[in-house]
Amino acid sequence: MKKFPFISETTSYRLLRMFTGTFLAAHGFIRLYAGTVNGFGDFLNSKGLVIGTAIAWFLTVFEIAGGLLMAAGFLKKWIAAVFMIELITGIILVHADNGWFVVGYQSGGMEYSVLLILVLLVIAAKGSNSRR
Repeated sequence: MKKFPFISETTSYRLLRMFTGTFLAAHGFIRLYAGTVNGFGDFLNSKGLVIGTAIAWFLTVFEIAGGLLMAAGFLKKWIAAVFMIELITGIILVHADNGWFVVGYQSGGMEYSVLLILVLLVIAAKGSNSRR
């Protein structure tokens, strides 16, 4: 396939995977760095999850490890699937009530989560367990 405009389809997919994994890992890193994991757990408990703090710690560790593994090209389909479940759950628990837009007309909506889910679908569809 002809390169458009200056990178191949394979390179563009690799960049998408690497940056998406890095962004998702950063989400976990900042929660850990800021010391807000337990607060996230309290929020999850307030939504009716009885082990919210344990879930918050699992998600934080998964975001860091899973994001870095995805960026490196390992276990892409499985990691993408878990991230999609996490994002869909976030839409149900938080973002759907806030509408579509993240900023502007509305605040805290689901548009960014939906976009990430679509990106993760591309990564899962393209990726085997190879590093390509």
